[in-house]
Amino acid sequence: MRRFFIDGPLTETITIRGGDARHIGRVLRLQPGAAIIVVGAEGQAGTAEIIAVGADEISLKLMESIGCRHEPPVTVWLAQGLPKADKLEYIVQKAVEIGAAGVIPMAVDFSAVRYDESKKKSKVDRWQKIAHEAAKQCGRDLVPAVAAVQSLAEVLADQEPDTAVIMLYEGRAGEGLKRVLADCHTGSYLLLVGPEGGFSAAEVDLCRSKGVHIASMGPRILRTETAALAALAVLLYEKGDLGGDQAQEDLADGD
Repeated sequence: MRRFFIDGPLTETITIRGGDARHIGRVLRLQPGAAIIVVGAEGQAGTAEIIAVGADEISLKLMESIGCRHEPPVTVWLAQGLPKADKLEYIVQKAVEIGAAGVIPMAVDFSAVRYDESKKKSKVDRWQKIAHEAAKQCGRDLVPAVAAVQSLAEVLADQEPDTAVIMLYEGRAGEGLKRVLADCHTGSYLLLVGPEGGFSAAEVDLCRSKGVHIASMGPRILRTETAALAALAVLLYEKGDLGGDQAQEDLADGD
């Protein structure tokens, strides 16, 4: 069943406008009487029946709530050094599917691309749209946010004390990711992943001075997009979500 997000809470009657309304009416060609899944701003989901289809507006009647949980038991943000070309589009899409709570694009020392303020905004808007579509496709209960482009220092300064911050680094400065995760007991994580050139020595020193865990993905050098998604998958597997018993129980009870 198709899934759509609304900005407010679930109510007895619901209206969907804009791009999603046009997609429902013109692309999917759903008619009154068809059912879809709607997800409210706080992650509550329900099935709703279409009662009217307009040019840019869909009217719905809420039928029942859905109690199934599709979100990880831990919150994981991915801070990704700006990569070349359109790689970040792919990273955002797959990170949302795997279970990231959000993505922070980072302009770091070895980033090969630099954006002016106008370009930054248009890029973030594009990445957010990709996150929205990925969240619908994979059945998330919320749309992960794509933050504004930030520096590494800004990202570190914005973290709460209970967040475990982990930098992926291909040098010999840290332990394996599995061991680092075994020593982390919190509900909030931030993964720092460099662009194609990785992180500079100064950035590693900055992270070390802030108490950041420096972790390796193993003996092979991974592409930035591979490292980001592999690390996210490993973290969510180790912390009981991806591939775990709870995930299977939720899928069995889901929509």
